Formats: sequence, C-alpha cells, structure tokens
Amino acid sequence: MKLIYTKNNILRGILIYSAGDTIATLIRGEFHPLRILGMMLLGGTIYAFEIPNYFIWIDQKVTHFKHKKTIKTVLALCYFNPIWIARHIFFIRLFSHEKIGWFILNIGLKSYIGALPISIAGNFIIQNLIPIRFRFFSSAVFSSLLAIYYALSAIYFS
Repeated sequence: MKLIYTKNNILRGILIYSAGDTIATLIRGEFHPLRILGMMLLGGTIYAFEIPNYFIWIDQKVTHFKHKKTIKTVLALCYFNPIWIARHIFFIRLFSHEKIGWFILNIGLKSYIGALPISIAGNFIIQNLIPIRFRFFSSAVFSSLLAIYYALSAIYFS
C-alpha cells in the first residue's frame, strides 16, 4: 500500500481539529492558546497522516467480503477505539498543562461507550457514503462535532 500525506489533508487537519477543539474549550470556559497550537500540530501531522491511510487500508481489505458496509464500519470503530480516544485526551491534557495519568484510559473507555450509538451511525456514513478522497475531511468534522458534544455534555450532565 502506498502511503499518502497530502497538503490538503494537512490543512484540513490543522483547521478542523483545532476549530472543533477551540469551540469545545470556549463552551467550557477553558480557552488555552497553546492547546489550539497543539491541536493544529496534531491535526496536521499525526491525524492527517494516519487517518486517511487507515481509510484506504479499510477499502483495500474489504474488497472480497460479502457485507462490506458493515465490515468497513466495524473497522472504523475498531480504529477509533478507547485507546485512540485516550491518546487524543492525553494530547489535549498535555497541551493544556493538565494532569496526565492512567486515568485517561478510563476516560477513553467511557467516552467510547457513551458515544458509540452516534459513532456507529457517523462511521457508517463516512465509510460507506463518502468518497475516499473526502473521508478524512468528513471524519475530522465528525470528530470536531463529538468534541463539542463532549464539552456540552460535561456542562449539562454534571
């Protein structure tokens, strides 16, 4: 598999991940300029590289399966798993100069389970209805909306 890392995905990652996270921090009243810069760095590097390549890998692996749509959705859900979420939270806390510890894994698990119904629907749409060249963009927007959802739920449900 030829790996991709495009200028468009870098720019999309920088803008979308930082915008969604910034909205979430403003809702919570926790604005951190370094966090915005960190999210820009994360979105334009790690996420802009690994997510589009994983989506391409998914497409290549399901070609011979009978239930492609279901398998593609499950593979996306396996990728954005509790450890992936915990890693994302680790970076957020690092960029915000907040406490970091193993408890982040518990947060990742609870976040994954809590958003699972939304994630199933969102990942189904992204993997099966969106053309491959727009999947990273769609996934980044979806992740940003989830970040805003988490910020709102922390306020309204606490």
